[in-house]
Amino acid sequence: MIHEILPVGPLQCNCSVIGDDASREAIVIDPGDDVADVLAIIQKHNLKVQQIIITHAHIDHVGGAKKLQAATGAAILLNQNDYALLKMLDVQAAWLGMTSPGKVEIDQSVGQADKIRVGSLSADVLHTPGHTEGSVCLYFPLEKKLIAGDPLFAGSIGRTDLPGGSFEKIIQSLHEKVLAL
Repeated sequence: MIHEILPVGPLQCNCSVIGDDASREAIVIDPGDDVADVLAIIQKHNLKVQQIIITHAHIDHVGGAKKLQAATGAAILLNQNDYALLKMLDVQAAWLGMTSPGKVEIDQSVGQADKIRVGSLSADVLHTPGHTEGSVCLYFPLEKKLIAGDPLFAGSIGRTDLPGGSFEKIIQSLHEKVLAL
């Protein structure tokens, strides 16, 4: 497994590039910004991006998805419970003093029990509402690797005071889905 993590954008969201060593197929998770740097990693490993997975529809996670899709032709996936939040990117940009990335079109919804496959790699989708209604994590069981998005941080949990957030739901998600791994 190829796995490079790149902090992107002004909020330094962790963007993951995950590729299969044999097939060179890849997914990109949370390309919030700095698409040129993400593309450099893709080129460095000679990868072909199949899908762009957005763990939730906050601007720091989705901001570069449209540009990355234009460069790679990859499909963009997001949980449908965050579609309304995705339509608020201009509002989110204004909160942060950023430029809006424009309208981002979702090609496919992703949710609990779905599988994301990239070459011989397979990840289970865990729907983990709380940070947002549509937050998802990806768990690669063979590699014992979790890509958590924002429900979980080193030493903390994600905020729940933004639209779609719920402290009760994030605690339930973490206990029932993440800690159970």
